[in-house]
Amino acid sequence: MYTFDSRVRYSEVGVDGNMTIESLLDYFQDCSTFHSEDIGLGVDYLNELKIVWMLSSWQICVNRYPHLCERIVIGTAPYEFRGFIGCRNFEMKTADGEVLAYANSIWSLMDLVKMAPARPSEKMLAGYALEEKYPMEYAPRKIAMPEGGRKLTPFGVKQHHLDTNKHVNNGQYVRMAMDCIPEDFRIEQLRVEYKSQAKLDDVICPVVAQSEDGCLYTVSLNKEDGKPYSIVEMKGGVL
Repeated sequence: MYTFDSRVRYSEVGVDGNMTIESLLDYFQDCSTFHSEDIGLGVDYLNELKIVWMLSSWQICVNRYPHLCERIVIGTAPYEFRGFIGCRNFEMKTADGEVLAYANSIWSLMDLVKMAPARPSEKMLAGYALEEKYPMEYAPRKIAMPEGGRKLTPFGVKQHHLDTNKHVNNGQYVRMAMDCIPEDFRIEQLRVEYKSQAKLDDVICPVVAQSEDGCLYTVSLNKEDGKPYSIVEMKGGVL
């Protein structure tokens, strides 16, 4: 497993002094980027071939959120290639080996010229050494949006939402969804399904649904026509 060490920064914690779910997701995303860059399969390589890895789904499970200044180790390992699909696991531990969080992710390789799926090159297949699938309970990639959700105020995509691909960054959808639920809701499992790309000045129309027991929120971040850009499911409870 590829790993890097870090320490929880003040900018990564919430009001309780613990890392936020958004920062945890950013760590996992950065870890996969570092891995690709360090083996010569990073942004420049993808740009040269005019291809890009697009995230299809996240499943992140949290045992404990690390505290401010706590030392952590973040790791990732690919475990499967299927045609244009690539699958990766992630893990965050303390310096002593306590598992704080772990995750599964599914990615699609896209040809930016043809705007169609692309198969990984031989260099990519050789560079990403596959490892054993992480021992976790795997949820389906697709997320069902419950009926009867509550519509919230639409908002526009701003410059700070975008990444180098000039569309809304994966983590930004989670930040948008977090704004739709109570601030004191602690997430124990986060699932995200990415369905379409939102770009600068697009309008996002959020719809939020809550389970009867209050332990599950599902947020659909929709286009103006009602079709989703992304669906975010958050399981947990109030602090």
